Amino acid sequence: MATFSNILYQPEPETGILTITVNRPDKLNALNAATIQEIRVAVEQAQSDPTVRGIILTGSGEKSFVAGADIAELTQLDEAAARRVAEAGQVAFRLIEESRKPVIAAVNGFALGGGCELAMACHMRIAADNARFGQPEVNLGLIPGYGGTQRLTQLIGKGKALELLLTADMLKADEALRLGLANHVVPQAELLTFTRQLLTRILTKAPIAVGLCIDAVNAYFDKQRDGYQVEAEAFGQCFGSEDFQEGTSAFLEKRPAAFQGK
Repeated sequence: MATFSNILYQPEPETGILTITVNRPDKLNALNAATIQEIRVAVEQAQSDPTVRGIILTGSGEKSFVAGADIAELTQLDEAAARRVAEAGQVAFRLIEESRKPVIAAVNGFALGGGCELAMACHMRIAADNARFGQPEVNLGLIPGYGGTQRLTQLIGKGKALELLLTADMLKADEALRLGLANHVVPQAELLTFTRQLLTRILTKAPIAVGLCIDAVNAYFDKQRDGYQVEAEAFGQCFGSEDFQEGTSAFLEKRPAAFQGK
């Protein structure tokens, strides 16, 4: 198992829940290259661990999920190096997006710049009532580099996405909820409890079907794939699983299903 300096990796084999916490509180959990690499390694490690069935991604403390990129590090980059940093971030965040194990962001405070991009790469976002979302890169003469222009548009539509990208305005939690950027808003003190409860509900469902749902939804946004065909193939694949046999038997026998992810 990898060791980490900038994140906390906290698996719970008894529940199947892994919590990954960005842990740079003195920097408001800002993302530097090392932290992005650790997030990538952590997500890769989780995919190969059969005891991990779902992931909560959050930031340490109550002020910030991830306040953005590490600006001091960015100022040292030239054009070629900046492109490599962006590509590395996109690879790491795509691993989250394409994970067939559900990943829920618990957004505790500021999710700005790279932090907003990280949250958007997750399958769902639960926001504390003090959460703030935004892509303020134009204030620095930049644009988002980790997929923010693409995922923000997917989530809230072209017009509103452009407004936020071009003005650098921040969204409060209730506005993020209204626009569809957040799934739920809860009091700060209840954030992790609510997120765990939601993920626990998901983990009672058939793991193979959950993963195939994620893949089919992602296919809608992939220009190289036909989402309808992906859905049809996944539907057929379910019929070859033990989970399908268990789910249908449990339904007919009027009992809770005991899925094994096979």
